[in-house]
Formats: sequence, C-alpha cells, structure tokens
Amino acid sequence: MSLPRRLAFIDVESTGAHPVRDRITEIAILRVEEGEVVARWESLVAPGQPIPPLIEQVTGISDAMVADALPFEALADTVAALLDGCVFVAHSARFDYGFIRNAFARIGSDFTAPVLCTVKLSRALYPEHHRHGLDALIERHQLVCTARHRAMGDVEVLWQFVSQLEGGFAPELLARAAERAMKAPAQPPGLPEGVLEALPDAPGLYLFHAEPEPPPTGRRDPVLFVGRAQSLRARVREHFGAGARKGRDAELAARVKRVEWIETAGELDTSLRENALLRRLQPPWNRPQEAAEAAFALRLLPGRKRAPILEPVSVAGTDPADWDGLFGVFRNRREADNLLRELALLYRLCPRRLGLEGGNGPCTAHAARRCAGVCARRETPAEHDARLAGALAGVGVKPWPWPGAVVVEEVRAGGLRRLQRFERWCHLGSADDEAGLAALAATPRAFDADVWRILARWLAVPDHLAQVRPLT
Repeated sequence: MSLPRRLAFIDVESTGAHPVRDRITEIAILRVEEGEVVARWESLVAPGQPIPPLIEQVTGISDAMVADALPFEALADTVAALLDGCVFVAHSARFDYGFIRNAFARIGSDFTAPVLCTVKLSRALYPEHHRHGLDALIERHQLVCTARHRAMGDVEVLWQFVSQLEGGFAPELLARAAERAMKAPAQPPGLPEGVLEALPDAPGLYLFHAEPEPPPTGRRDPVLFVGRAQSLRARVREHFGAGARKGRDAELAARVKRVEWIETAGELDTSLRENALLRRLQPPWNRPQEAAEAAFALRLLPGRKRAPILEPVSVAGTDPADWDGLFGVFRNRREADNLLRELALLYRLCPRRLGLEGGNGPCTAHAARRCAGVCARRETPAEHDARLAGALAGVGVKPWPWPGAVVVEEVRAGGLRRLQRFERWCHLGSADDEAGLAALAATPRAFDADVWRILARWLAVPDHLAQVRPLT
C-alpha cells in the first residue's frame, strides 16, 4: 500500500475559525486500516459558547442542536482511541489538527499525531489545477457528498478522494506525494497550533498580540502591530517566513503570542478600520499616529501689518458647514510650513510675512530674487496678500460633491457587506444593513483629517463612484 497503513479521516465543525478562541461543535472520524474502514464515529459537541448566526447558516448546526450534546472532555477518550496510532487526515489539516490539539490542551492532555493534508496531496498530484478546496475536489472527481459542511459528510468525501488515488497513481508516485503532504510547515514557537491555517484567504486586518490569551476585562491587552492584507493568510505567514528572520522583523515575530483578524468588505472599509485601530491602540511596531485633535486649517488675516499673517484654526471635530475663510487641513505645523514654502517659491511670496522666518528688513528670499519685495517695500501688503489668497484658493478640502449625505456600499465575494455613511467629508458611522444605516442619520458631523484623506483618495478612483449612493 502506498499510503500509511492506518489513517484517521477527521473533520470538525466549530463556532468560528480561531482554534483557540472558538470551540468544536461536531466531530466525525473514519478510521481506516489497510484500506478498510474499521470504525465510523460522529458526535455533536457542546461548545460552551453561542454559535454565530453566520456559522449556523453555513453548517446547519444551531444552539438548540448542541444543547443536549456532551462537552469535548466527555468525548476525549473516544476521540483519542479512534486517532491512536493513525495518521491524522483532513482537508487543510492543520486547521482541524489545531482545533483537536487545543481542545485536548484545555483539559490538560497533550495530543500529537503525524498529519496528512489532502489539500497538499491534491496539489502534489494535480499541479495543473489551481483550485483544491473541497468543493473543487467534489466537482472535479465526481465525489458524492451527502451533507456538505457537516463533519461526516465532509469526511466521507475525503475517503472517496483518497480511495480514487490508490487506483489512479503508481504506488511510488503516491508515496512521494503523501510524504510531501505530511511535511509540517514551520510553526512560530509562540503561536498555538492551527492559528496560521485558520487565517482566511481574504482581505482584512490582522493584530499581533503580546499575550497568548485575552486578559480579564479591564486589563490592557497589548497589541504589538496592526497590518492590512489582501490575503490575511499569505501576509501573516510572511511575518514568520525566512524573510523575517533578521533585525526588527525577527524581534516582532518572536514576541507574537496571539493573532487576531478582522475580515473587511473592501478597500474603504479596510482603511477606515485600520485608521481607527492604529489611533486607539498605538501599536509600538507601527508608525506613530498624529493626534486627531491636532488637525488645523489656516486663516488669512489680510491687511495685518506684522507677520505672521496666517493663524492656525483647529478643525478637529468641527462641522465643515461652519467653516469660513479657512485654507488647507494640516496634521502638524511641519505640513503647513512645507506647503507655504512651496507656495512662496511658486508665487514669489515673502517667507517672513508667512511666518517662515524671523527678523526685520528684507528676507533671505528677496536677496535671491524669489520674493517680490513686500519686506523691502517693493510691493504693498495688499498686493502680496491678494496673491497669497489666490495661491491658497485651491488648497485643502474641496466642496462636498453631493447635496447631502451619501452611503458607500462595499460587498465582498462571499457576502460580507459594509455600509458607510458620510456627509460633508465627515464619517457618520458604519453599518451592516439598512436599519443600522438609518440609525446613523442623527449622528452629528465631526471632521477628522485622516478620514477626509482616506475618503478623498478613495473617491479619486473613478470606478469607486458607482458604489456611492446619495441619501435623500
């Protein structure tokens, strides 16, 4: 026989994808010895936590169904006996293995077994195909599944798939493919088994924590780093791969004890959530965030004789409808000064009158003929300030393109939906449905410079405008 003599085909259903935070709701095992099924067992499992509606919709397992089920600790001896001496066989096997291993760990037992992943086995034997998920295997090999997303239904599919392989490939080729499929991936020492495999191949945000378990309510939960990714699984793996074994990257990887993630509905949803997390958590491995309260605009004081003739006006948390005679939006003084230096060069403005340099008499730019000479009485302050007002006219927040509030709807393949409500560049909030969106109507407008930049960049992509719906 080209495959291991004793195989245990296993599938678990759970309350979610996280092998530490979530819990098992169903287990099915087929024990196969010398090519023959010698034991078939399945059981619902009391998870000790609610089953989310989305999970219930996918698996069909409800809280009512597991209300009278036994907890894992009451089933652990049966599970251990069925798996004893066998190769642990599952689809995306490290995911199921992580759930089983962590379930045993919670009752004080150490479970280990050699693992054969049927995803890797399919890739090794059918490299011409790009899709190796269970649905793809069912379609490609005409497998029969009596109950998809139920533990025994999925386990029977795996047994059918492996049975076909025995008759379709030379023993030596199948043995080599099985050896490759049993090779364990590099596992970060600080992370529990199955965490990396549990990460979805979907866009979103990931958080690296310094502690293995969430602390009790009221205690701080240190977050080391917040990142974004088009594929959470691939990007997080990069942090622990060969390319991250030196310097600061290696130090971060060594300190990570827990990974959490948030799937997002689209680019705008990702950016808004990322901005909120970075501002609230201030992770030490991310670039420091500017304080939201520091945002300001500039007001021109025309006719003022003494410099500077521009005064900062705080705009954080204000309603843009109340702004009058304000130019630009800046997170810090450096941003404002850089813009003023650029305008001074383009329009022959006086750095001294703009407040960029001190002293009396002609400014340094006048000696280099880059200032029209208001500081040397070569032009009047009114002439200088009129030119400055014209230069500032196109700087800052553009007029809001719609008469009132709008909603941006992002829907990701798979059904994740997110609605964002905006008005006059202010984010009024997010919702998952129309009822939640309507509840945001009473939210007052409060300007946030980072949110404004995020939305302005997003709206600059023409294709995104189709996702904007004006609200009456």
